[in-house]
Amino acid sequence: MKRILSIIITALLIASLAACGSNSRTEPKETQTISEGQKESDESTDEAESETAQEDMTQPETETTSETSSSETAAEPESEASAPAAHSDVLVAYFSATGTTKGVAEKIASVTGGDLYEILAAEPYTSDDLNYNDSSSRSTKEQNDKNVRPEIGSEDISLEGYTTIYLGFPIWWGEEPRILDTFVEKYSFEGITVIPFCTSGSSGIGRSGPNMEALSGTGTWLEGKRFSGNVSEADLLSWIGGLM
Repeated sequence: MKRILSIIITALLIASLAACGSNSRTEPKETQTISEGQKESDESTDEAESETAQEDMTQPETETTSETSSSETAAEPESEASAPAAHSDVLVAYFSATGTTKGVAEKIASVTGGDLYEILAAEPYTSDDLNYNDSSSRSTKEQNDKNVRPEIGSEDISLEGYTTIYLGFPIWWGEEPRILDTFVEKYSFEGITVIPFCTSGSSGIGRSGPNMEALSGTGTWLEGKRFSGNVSEADLLSWIGGLM
């Protein structure tokens, strides 16, 4: 009986030792699994932080580039605006009540490469004002009074840099319109050669040139010439070539 009891106790001890050995072998495996999972999580976190840091580094560069580009773009118009406007040394200034003198002036500007300046009346002339058959018309009264000075309505012009001025006008009652007297008295033509030209149906330029030269008191005045409204550029070029 004792022998049987001893065998049973021995068997129980062996079973108990086997169970403990099994539990001891399983625990390291669970510990190892948890460590590997933790390692993967840590690596994912490090990678995400690295990508975020990279974005933070590139973002300021993009903004700086954009700001620099905008600054450079904004500076370009300022550079263009600060550049001085160049002009020819030839000016074609004219007064034209009906458009005939304007057409000739544009042709002279074309063949000389000159700048155009229109002398506008502050109070434009109407067809009634230009009626030479009416002794009470505005133009008739002005031409009969050498002291009249019609106001100029166009903006002032600087004559600096011009060496030659072609001065055009229609012939009214054998002379320059009084608004031309206003113009030549207003500006200094010092160092400038002034060349009058006029348009008319038949009348010549008369004493218009000497009249304006005396009123201006400055500049070198050449003898002027009368043209019809349909004068060609070739004829004008021939005339210009023989002036100097």
